[in-house]
Amino acid sequence: MSSQLSQQFTFKKLIKFDYPAVIMMVFTSVYSVVDGIFVSNFAGQNAFAAVNLIMPVLMGFAALGFMIGTGGSALISKTLGEGDVKKARAIFSLLVYATVALGAVMTVVGIFTMRPLAILLKAEQEGILQECVLYGTVNICGVTLFMLQNVFQSFFALAERPKTGLIVIVSAGVTNAVLDAVFIAGFKLGLLGAALATVTGQAVGGLVPILYFAINRKGVLYLGKPLLKIMPLLKACANGSSEMMTQLSLSVVNILYNYQLISFAGAAGVSAFGVIMYVSFIFCSIFIGYSIGVTPIIGFNYGAKNRAELNNVLKKSLIIIAVCSAAMFSLAMAMNWPLPYIFVGKDAALFAMTRRGFFIVAFIFLIMGFSIFGSAFFTALNNGLVSAVISFMRTLFFQVVCVLTLPLLWGIDGVWSANVFAEILALAVTFTLFMCFRKKYGYFIKVKDDDGKENDLPEITTE
Repeated sequence: MSSQLSQQFTFKKLIKFDYPAVIMMVFTSVYSVVDGIFVSNFAGQNAFAAVNLIMPVLMGFAALGFMIGTGGSALISKTLGEGDVKKARAIFSLLVYATVALGAVMTVVGIFTMRPLAILLKAEQEGILQECVLYGTVNICGVTLFMLQNVFQSFFALAERPKTGLIVIVSAGVTNAVLDAVFIAGFKLGLLGAALATVTGQAVGGLVPILYFAINRKGVLYLGKPLLKIMPLLKACANGSSEMMTQLSLSVVNILYNYQLISFAGAAGVSAFGVIMYVSFIFCSIFIGYSIGVTPIIGFNYGAKNRAELNNVLKKSLIIIAVCSAAMFSLAMAMNWPLPYIFVGKDAALFAMTRRGFFIVAFIFLIMGFSIFGSAFFTALNNGLVSAVISFMRTLFFQVVCVLTLPLLWGIDGVWSANVFAEILALAVTFTLFMCFRKKYGYFIKVKDDDGKENDLPEITTE
């Protein structure tokens, strides 16, 4: 096996183990970015606004995939840490099959609700209803594939095949990008071409892993007879509820942002917000990818009661996140002109609005990584409740309060600032919960031995 969950991780080993999950998440977020670039340049600003308006709805439907993937990864890694490999495989199979079943349900629901949801979002008022329904309906037909892709992002790392997962997701991303060029720029299919390209890319990311785990039966995990019990599925859902809450909340909040922006600036405001969110998706995906990749390590050491390594991984992770946060903020400042120009450079007023919003929102990159990791950390410890609290406060409660109140004070600048203030408040909650639970899980605590030397406590309480 290329990577061992039981090894002692240095910075180099941790990054080596984790970078495939980061790249996988980045390529997943690139789906919408690539669509946006081609749509905005070849299908027009109305089509671009339609994609940005309906995209949060599509992400909301796919949220179950994140829940099962991250929550299941924590449960399976804990089971592996306890030494029960056979049970871990059976739980893995159960969760994959359950994802397919839930995806089918989401597809049916999505098809029947897409038009009413688009009307609710004022798509008809802005003259982009048909575009929203077309793009949304085609994409919802592939939601099962997207859910599977999200699930396997976690499971490839857990199966100690992160490079294989990386190859799969890169192939899916390249497929999407190439078909965008062919369908939108070449065949002039507009939004239909963008949607078909996205679904085809998701088919690569969702179906190839199923074939891999069904055929390759030599690894730690493979598809076989599932564990026919409801409790592991419920436990995985409870563990991953924070990740589902994150995705659902992001969808709800982005819908609310779009609603506010339409009131202040019409469809142009939605387009500006879409450009800003593309960058936010990519940068956020780096933190999410890192958190997904490190979850099996934390869960394994928690199950094995290896307090010292749990502390080691936690401390190194916080340092890595701090360095990445500073780098992302610097990069965002440098991209404040060229990135908006790629999407909306032909419209001077929209270009100026996008630059202003991007400058304000960029400050979230300094702080959001810590709350994202904090939520994933407690998921890995199988404490879904604490993880869900962090996610709920960060991605829903604080965001809703800020986006509803700050525009009353500062107008459209209040919409851009809402993200920043919400992340600051979420960071305070995350820090507080970290300190409250440090004794229970034994991180950040040292004792002195008979020689007066400080050492990590040797055991973890798993009750």
